[in-house]
Amino acid sequence: MPAVIVRNLSEETHRALKVRAARHGRSTEAEIRAILESAVRVKGRIRLGSLLAEIGREAGGVDFEIERDKTLAGPMRFE
Repeated sequence: MPAVIVRNLSEETHRALKVRAARHGRSTEAEIRAILESAVRVKGRIRLGSLLAEIGREAGGVDFEIERDKTLAGPMRFE
């Protein structure tokens, strides 16, 4: 797992991080991770599952009662 070292952090900033972490009930390190993750997380990103569900709804839903074709496929021919 990658690690990052932050040098020359002021005492005031470090103290503020510790207070903020205590308010959220986590360690200072966990608080810093949460801050960094929220800062770089893409907002409004559509996830694949949500996109596929939306496509299914637009197509009229999925009919799970359709009988599947159980015919075995033959070998592929390249002629």
